[in-house]
Amino acid sequence: MSTITYTVTGMSCGHCEASVRKEVGGIAGIRDVEVSVKTGALTVTPDGSVDDAQVIAAVAEAGYSAVRVA
Repeated sequence: MSTITYTVTGMSCGHCEASVRKEVGGIAGIRDVEVSVKTGALTVTPDGSVDDAQVIAAVAEAGYSAVRVA
């Protein structure tokens, strides 16, 4: 199963991780979400295709910014 990784900026604590996990986990087609405040990494495992714009918007809704790692 393939994963997609994003770099998230602005997180500083476990609450930050939980906020991002909740928002991104609410996107249809996302099977798993891993977030690390230490590394600033957000890794999603989709069921199919996922729109990067949806993931980035969900991270923004949580109060942070994200970019996809190429």
